[in-house]
Amino acid sequence: MMTTTTQRILDLAAATQASNGEDLLLLLGEANELYQQGLKELRQEVAARLNGLATAELMTAARTAGMPCDASQDRAEVLLLLALAEWEMTPAALAYTQMAEDAARRGICLIPEE
Repeated sequence: MMTTTTQRILDLAAATQASNGEDLLLLLGEANELYQQGLKELRQEVAARLNGLATAELMTAARTAGMPCDASQDRAEVLLLLALAEWEMTPAALAYTQMAEDAARRGICLIPEE
């Protein structure tokens, strides 16, 4: 049986509770890759689903979803905003956000300090 992106992120989030240091950083890195993969896949689904809408209609939908956008953004950017609004409410994204916040409280972050 293949593990879904959501299930794997949930598994990684659960594993972070008992992890520290380099192990936690590795778990966070894997979860980040899965988060990006899931967002990319959803962006493709959203683009296909909303293919028939004009860019102006997409912009209205993005604003309604609480995603700021303006006339300088092209169709691809607006579709990404719509996908992000949808993705952020998924169990996978919520688990990753919680995981990253927990890791940050413990001094672990994917972005190195300068």
